[in-house]
Amino acid sequence: MESARPAADTPEQHLRRIEDQGFTVVPDVFDRSWAAQLIQELERLEVDLGITPASNTFEGRSTVRIYNLLARGDAFRRIPVDPSVLPVVEGVLDEGCLISSLSSIAIGPGESPQPLHADDQVIPLERPHVATVCNTMWALTDFTEENGATRVVPGSHRWDHAPDYGRDHDSVAAEMPIGSVLIWHGSLWHGGGANRTDERRYGLAMNYCAGWIRQQENQQLGIPLDVVRGFEPRLAELCGFGTYRHLIGHIDKQTPAQRLLGAEGRASLFDLT
Repeated sequence: MESARPAADTPEQHLRRIEDQGFTVVPDVFDRSWAAQLIQELERLEVDLGITPASNTFEGRSTVRIYNLLARGDAFRRIPVDPSVLPVVEGVLDEGCLISSLSSIAIGPGESPQPLHADDQVIPLERPHVATVCNTMWALTDFTEENGATRVVPGSHRWDHAPDYGRDHDSVAAEMPIGSVLIWHGSLWHGGGANRTDERRYGLAMNYCAGWIRQQENQQLGIPLDVVRGFEPRLAELCGFGTYRHLIGHIDKQTPAQRLLGAEGRASLFDLT
């Protein structure tokens, strides 16, 4: 008789892990077939857009990155609103969180380790501080020590300083199979690993920020309005077409979705008092 499948961890369990270690892994978020479809789409975009590796050590000289993916095709729309991942992100930030960026990262053979960093390092707040960023990495291929799995420094999100750029620190590889999603607090020290294999390590960096700070990618100007009009309401909100706590980001007391997308009316904070 086949044994019962273990119950999935709850969002609360993942949040406790993030509070303690700074990161967690959600398994079985998507299947291999969907991962293969996304890789095929990314390979098409790489050719069509003429994407080549960068010339700096941070982005990687053997790594292909494609930015602003929500503007590139329908295949990426389910990622920001995934019900296995978004509740955990909302627990780290809050329900007013925003999409900061959505990009692909294909670490090629021979790539060197990315310098360890914290994703909120440019935000001028004394550390440790309230979460301003919560980021995720979606494994489109297996993530292993050998092929460049993201390296993390457990517990570093609670430290009072950010890493010195380019300096070595003890870290561990966040290994995970295809279909898994790594979620981490934006203050966690981390970086892409070295790829010592002869194949690419494909991942999607789905990054979020608090609703009261600027997004890494300007979603409102980077995604054509005709594309945003096809988004489900929650995805449009995550892109910044809502308001934070019924106030921040309004246009004449209307949400950008009301003014620009023809969405239904929503009361402003002023009208709720």
